[in-house]
Amino acid sequence: MEASLSMVFQDDYLVAINKPSGLLVHRSPIDRHETRFAVQLLRDQLGGQWVYPVHRLDKPTSGLLLFALSPEIARQVSEAFTLGEVSKTYLAVVRGHAPLERFIDHPLEDEVDHAGRRIADGVAREALTSLSCLQHWTVPMPVDRYPEGRYSLVELRPQTGRHRQLRRHMKHISHPIIGDTRYGKGSHNRFFREHFNSHRLLLHAQGLELQHPVTAEPLLLEAKLDQDFAGVVNGLRAASS
Repeated sequence: MEASLSMVFQDDYLVAINKPSGLLVHRSPIDRHETRFAVQLLRDQLGGQWVYPVHRLDKPTSGLLLFALSPEIARQVSEAFTLGEVSKTYLAVVRGHAPLERFIDHPLEDEVDHAGRRIADGVAREALTSLSCLQHWTVPMPVDRYPEGRYSLVELRPQTGRHRQLRRHMKHISHPIIGDTRYGKGSHNRFFREHFNSHRLLLHAQGLELQHPVTAEPLLLEAKLDQDFAGVVNGLRAASS
């Protein structure tokens, strides 16, 4: 029996779930072999109710995923995302001791088109991310050529919505997200698999803040860290104490 998706919010117009890492939002030509999708799972869970995703999360990213229950509401909320009227907050574990505060202004070239097809020479577009460091850890175990491992828990607030923006921005400032097999470093990913049993990207969409499309009231949504992510954070605290 398929496990139920964790519901964060639901009313007559919107539904928000806490998407697990490794689950696609919908079918993609990049992952043709996948058979499980958040759209279909949520529709089945709601008794056949059609749902319409209003934004996206990468397959390996966990956390808040918002759906509309009608095409009209979906268009309205999607436009709010496009116009930057939705505040998004992410948590990530990254390599190194990250700066306490940093504003990342680094344009990113398009990597895929609207259908998910890879682009060889994309257009560079404005990409902005705010970073706040919540905690530093120093783990007294050798990693790569260093006698100890240094890591950070950071809060990331993207102000634009480019493809894989947070993962690419963290690589750009030399603090790649742990578990990122595309933009990260294999030695650190292996260290987390071996010492913390972590086999996922440590990036979590924690918060969304927007105006409700019907009531116009502020809507504040928060998704708790899943057991895997929280277990890594607790393991880092214990290992560095």
